[in-house]
Amino acid sequence: MNIELIGIIILLLMFIIGAILPINIGLLGFVAAFFLGSVVSGLDVDEIFAGYPGDLFVLLAGVTFFFAIVQNNGTIDLITNWGLKLVRGKIALIPWVMFVLIALLASIGTQATACVMIVAPIAMRLAAQYNINPVMMGSMIVIASTAASFSPLNLFGLIVKGVMESSGIPHEPLLLFLNTMLFTIVVAAIMFVSMGGLRIGKSPNLSAPYIAATAEDGVEQKETGLNWYRAMTLIGIVVLIFLALVLEINMGFAALIVGFALTLMAPKDNEKVFKSLPWPVIFMITGIVTYVGVLDTIGALDYLTDLIASIGSSTLAALSASYVGGIISAFASTTGFLAAIIPLATPILEDPNISSIGVVAAIAISSSIVDLSPFSTSGALIVANAQGMDVRVFYRKLLIVAGLIIAFGPGLAWLVFVLIGVPWG
Repeated sequence: MNIELIGIIILLLMFIIGAILPINIGLLGFVAAFFLGSVVSGLDVDEIFAGYPGDLFVLLAGVTFFFAIVQNNGTIDLITNWGLKLVRGKIALIPWVMFVLIALLASIGTQATACVMIVAPIAMRLAAQYNINPVMMGSMIVIASTAASFSPLNLFGLIVKGVMESSGIPHEPLLLFLNTMLFTIVVAAIMFVSMGGLRIGKSPNLSAPYIAATAEDGVEQKETGLNWYRAMTLIGIVVLIFLALVLEINMGFAALIVGFALTLMAPKDNEKVFKSLPWPVIFMITGIVTYVGVLDTIGALDYLTDLIASIGSSTLAALSASYVGGIISAFASTTGFLAAIIPLATPILEDPNISSIGVVAAIAISSSIVDLSPFSTSGALIVANAQGMDVRVFYRKLLIVAGLIIAFGPGLAWLVFVLIGVPWG
C-alpha cells in the first residue's frame, strides 16, 4: 500500500472516530499530521508546521471576535429586529433573503468566503431567534455564495475563464454563471423543504421568539434600540467591509483592528468577549487543515487527481473529475483546486463528442458546492457562528449534509450537464 493511500485512509478514520467519540477532531488532525508526516513520511517538523493555516486562524479568530462584540452590545439584536420588519413577520422568507443578499454580493465580485463572513453572523443569529433550523440556514448561506461565485466578475469565474483561454478551449462565462446559479437555487430549494422550511411559514406567532429573546432576564424590548455604541458598531461593520473588500486588507486582521477600536470605546462592557470565542471550533478546523496540508505535501491530493488521466471514456472521466473535485474541495482550497483540475481535464474538454460547457459546469459546481463542509473556510465560519444548537451536534449535522452533497451533488451535476445536457449547454 502506497503512502498516499495510507494518508487518505487515515483521514477517513479520523472522521469516523470524531463522529463516534467525543473527541475534538482537531486533536486527531494534529496527531495524525505528526504521525503521517514525521513517522511515516520522514518529514521534519518545519514541513509539518508549513501546513498549519495561520491565515485561517487569524480569519476565524478575528471575525468571530468582532461579531462577538457586535452580539454582546446588542447590535445584532437591533439588526435582526430590522430584518423581521423587512420580511413583515414572514420568517420563512428570512433564509431566502439571506440567500439573495449573498448571491447579489457574489455576483458583483465579492469573494464567496467574504460574503459568508459578512452575512453568516447575522443570519445564524436570526436562525436562533426565530427557531429556524440553523443547519438549513448555514447550508443555504454557503450554497448562495456558490450560486454566484462563477459570475464573470467573481474570482471563481475569472479563474475558469483564464484557464480555459490559456488552454485554447472555447468558453462561455455567462452560460457557466447561468448553469451554476440555476443548479444551486434548485439545491437550496431542496434543502429548504427537506429541513423544515415549509413548516416555518406556519408559525402562528412570528414575533414571539424575538420578544422572548429580548425580554429574557428582565431586558425590555426597547433596549434593543439604537444608541451611540450600537451606532458606532454599525459604522464598524461598514468600515470592516470597506477595509476588506475595497482596500483588500486581510479580513481577519481588519476585523481585529475594528474590534480593537470598539473595545477601546467600552472596555468594561467587552471584558469577557474574548473568552466567548469558539476556540474548540478554531482548534478543530486548524487541526484538520494542518493534516490536509501534510496530505498535499506527500502527494495524496495529486494521487487522486492523477487517476482521472487513466480513464479512457470522456463521459466517465468527466464523472470522475466531478467527484474528485467534490471530495478534495471539501477539505482543500476550491480556488486552488479549480486552477488545477481544469487543465487536468483538458483531454475531456477537447473531445468533440462531449459539451465542454457542460463538463466545466459539472466540475465547477462539484468543486464549489461542497464548500459547506466544516473543513472548508466557509463551512468553518458557519460552525463558528452556530447558535441555538450545541456546536458538536451542529457540526455533526452539517457534516452529514456535506457528506450527502459530496455523495450526490457531483453525480447530479454530471447527469444534468454532461450526460443529459441542458438546452443552453
